[in-house]
Amino acid sequence: MGSWSDGEPVVIVGAGPVGLVTALLLARHGVPSVVLEAAARRDPSGSKAICFQRDVLDVLDRVGCAERMISRGVTWTTGRTYYRGEELFSVTFPEAGRSAVPPWLNISQAEVEAHLRDLADADPLADVRYGHPVCGLHQDERGVQVDAGATVRGSHAVGADGGHSTVRRLLGIPFPGRTFADKFLICDIRAELPFPSERRFFFDPEWNPGRQVLVHQCPDGTWRIDWQVPGDHDLDAERASGALDARIRKIVGDVPYEIVWSSVYRFHERRAATFASGRAFLAGDAAHLYAPFGARGLNSGVQDAENLAWKLAFVRRGWAPESLLRSYDVERRAAAGENLRVTTRTMEFLVPHTPGQRARRLEALEKARTDPAAHKVIDSGRLAEPFWYLDSPLTTPSGAAEEFPRGPGAVRPPVPGVICPDGPCVVSGEPTRLRRLLGTAFVVLTAKRHAAELPTGVPHRVHTLDDIDVEGVLRAALQAGPDTVHVVRPDGHLAGVLPSYDPEAVAGVLDRACGRSV
Repeated sequence: MGSWSDGEPVVIVGAGPVGLVTALLLARHGVPSVVLEAAARRDPSGSKAICFQRDVLDVLDRVGCAERMISRGVTWTTGRTYYRGEELFSVTFPEAGRSAVPPWLNISQAEVEAHLRDLADADPLADVRYGHPVCGLHQDERGVQVDAGATVRGSHAVGADGGHSTVRRLLGIPFPGRTFADKFLICDIRAELPFPSERRFFFDPEWNPGRQVLVHQCPDGTWRIDWQVPGDHDLDAERASGALDARIRKIVGDVPYEIVWSSVYRFHERRAATFASGRAFLAGDAAHLYAPFGARGLNSGVQDAENLAWKLAFVRRGWAPESLLRSYDVERRAAAGENLRVTTRTMEFLVPHTPGQRARRLEALEKARTDPAAHKVIDSGRLAEPFWYLDSPLTTPSGAAEEFPRGPGAVRPPVPGVICPDGPCVVSGEPTRLRRLLGTAFVVLTAKRHAAELPTGVPHRVHTLDDIDVEGVLRAALQAGPDTVHVVRPDGHLAGVLPSYDPEAVAGVLDRACGRSV
């Protein structure tokens, strides 16, 4: 255990969604934080990130944000891919178990951030300070010191301050990667359109030949349209000439519309050389940047926050050794590497650089018009899902996951390292769902009731499927046997699956997942 006092905060730099979620998750564990934001106020304009994935909504549910998001957002379960106006295929998103949370929700990052800020303002353990740009960060054996006009001391520091992270620069951590030549033009428009609430991806439409367009419905009659445009695109010139109106009209037709927000950005793919340096950590865009296809940026950043928050809390509370924090870099940098591999493959298909690549792309798209087997070659961006911690030092392996499908729409297997399924259950006579039992402790799911206590000091709660799984949904989703045991981490990932209840073996899974035996 460290030498800090219980009242000493974790210092978080950046009051965007990732920083605020980190602070709110720490508060659930009773850990105070100070959030330092350079800007006097965050820019509320524009949709920015809009697609929130089901498992990320569960994280946001744990901080009190998801119900409002779901009531306000546009839900969708289908993604359609088109080529030159012709639909090639669609993908739906099944889930093992039965979740009350939609697979995908469209809502603007700005609106979510405002709600998170309200939650943080109401939480006495989260101290958010605007207009505090960080200019220095120092570490010693007692903790960290962050200079932001005034000096703030804490036990640890989290850099959640975006792609141009000051924390990353002060730590001297390289940020290798590449920048793509093409840009993206984004317009949020308000209009009454006859499109259904689903993701629509267009390859080479006649209104953006040779490039791509993505259309999403958002709340309040707003539609988000993303055009891939050349690197020399000039938004101001296009707006002045009327070309922007003509561009939008090719999609919406003659209906009245209003441009709510527009922006052009160049996208990057980068990953920090390490996500941890001593007592300081990087999360969100400060740690990784992805091409936009697949909605991997903010979703992955929220998963960074949850992974780091429970580990910081367990170390702070003396439930885990300081070495547990090393697993944050191991797990989340591996997740970022997988995201980069996926988005790199997507970009090589979307923006081929050689004549051979362009010929293969054209051949694949043309073949997919008549051959369903060719659909699997078409890459319009594999949508985000939680990374599988199969090789994590915290995971107790059992069985192989290689045989399970991992493509879009595949149901995830209930094996160690994979996030556990959701489903209805009843606890102490109250109906709830499995993932609402998670967050502040490990959850041990036994197939039947056992009297023996677990010989471990790791915080955990034991629930018996015979008692809570009144509909049998969880047993089927977990593929539970007559005496199996599933150990679930605070962030929802399965730490281990055992064929039978052996108290020493279950305690071993808990100890390993807490970094005690690694």
